[in-house]
Amino acid sequence: MSARKQARNPGGRPRDSRVDDAITSAVRELLADVGYARLTMAEVAARAGVGKAAIYRRHATKQEMIFDALLPDQFLAVAPDRGSLRADLAAVLAEVADAMSLPPQGTVPGLLADVHADPALRDRFDERYLGAQRRTLTQILDRAAARGELTARPDPAALNALLVGPVFAWLFLLSESPADLPALTAVLLDATLALMGPGPSAAPDASGAKSAPPPRP
Repeated sequence: MSARKQARNPGGRPRDSRVDDAITSAVRELLADVGYARLTMAEVAARAGVGKAAIYRRHATKQEMIFDALLPDQFLAVAPDRGSLRADLAAVLAEVADAMSLPPQGTVPGLLADVHADPALRDRFDERYLGAQRRTLTQILDRAAARGELTARPDPAALNALLVGPVFAWLFLLSESPADLPALTAVLLDATLALMGPGPSAAPDASGAKSAPPPRP
């Protein structure tokens, strides 16, 4: 349970996690059924089989409710350690891509517009979403430097932008298919590692031969 949720329930008996789960399920179902703009807290309460008061004890606004339903507390809670810089970055990128592509169409752009209009919600977004990514990338870069994979440690915020920006553009500006994200993320990793400078030797392809390193501009 997050600190914010605990603060809303000081003392007394613990909150019923079944209500939390029912609200989360109702939010996700209604996003698919009616979309972000038309979803209301009253509809969520009816679908979840709880009173509106139960929702307001947990979430002050519709946007906060949706944000919490779509981004669980465990998002990037532990930095992946797959043994190489590329594998670690691939794991982070896969989790970020899932977080952006799984919600129904229109949800992420609508929520982001509302998040940036609410300073308090924006602070939570920065901490739980952007903050989680940058903390994780910092740990990954530190480990890569210790393994000798990096000659210079890039700025985690710049690396975050290099990885996440193209995924956002692919899904929400270009309206391309989420099904093609694996191919896009593979290209992103190649380009990002090339920009970061010398690293490990090229990995073998399916035939066992090493692929040529990407040409430098």
